[in-house]
Amino acid sequence: MSPEVTLLSHSPDPLRSLYLAYRTCYSQLTPQELARRIESERISREEMARFVEERLKTGHVSPLEQVWFEFLISGVSRAFSHQFVRHRVGVSVEQQSQRYVTYKGGRFPYVTPESVVAAGKRGAFDALMARIGEVYEELVQAGVPAEDARFVLPNATATNLKVTVNFAALLHMGDLRLCTRAQWEFRRVVAKMRAEVMRVEPMLGRMLQPKCGERRLGYCDEDYEAWKACPLGKVRPHKSTLSLLSEQYRRGEVQPLREEDFETIERIGELAGAGG
Repeated sequence: MSPEVTLLSHSPDPLRSLYLAYRTCYSQLTPQELARRIESERISREEMARFVEERLKTGHVSPLEQVWFEFLISGVSRAFSHQFVRHRVGVSVEQQSQRYVTYKGGRFPYVTPESVVAAGKRGAFDALMARIGEVYEELVQAGVPAEDARFVLPNATATNLKVTVNFAALLHMGDLRLCTRAQWEFRRVVAKMRAEVMRVEPMLGRMLQPKCGERRLGYCDEDYEAWKACPLGKVRPHKSTLSLLSEQYRRGEVQPLREEDFETIERIGELAGAGG
């Protein structure tokens, strides 16, 4: 079972919303007048995109909270969801309940880490899940409420989420969870969320990067050994080398992240991650 992420809905015109939010702060015109200029095409989408990108570089965050995205997420583990709900500001989450949903026959869906398969332990893992399912069913049949029978279910149990997140919170999520040190499942989910945003508003999608990306913090602030082990460390600087940045730029050693790099971020082995 692998994560599935679907963009259900989003702000009707994210770029327009961001432009109006930012421009309202910096213009003598009323927001109504600005909106009319957009509608009459006196302000082009290219102009809006340039202005928003420049504002994003300033660290002015509050306008980003006015743009939202709704996602449907399935095929993820409870281990993942325990991490996801730590993102609270600007994020609304509804999750499949193990209190109101009873797994009939003790058959519950679960996520198997690739490392378990690579270690040749898939059979033992599946056998344990089957035994847990049997115990769960025994408890339910004995009259134990689902809310108590669920105590035997593992972190591997699959769950489903409906999520609404504003763009400021989504950027912060990308900062942390697209990092190659993030837990592999969370990294894949956020990579898929990014792909969904890219589909509807590429300019905003490109802003979703790990914190080392040139559109975010710009360098790695993890420990030095982790940076050396990271496949992106070849093109993104570490905080300890900031004094050398001008020379690195001159030599062309610091490069923007490419779309191919996001395939690396999504697919890198989970063992390269560091907990969560």
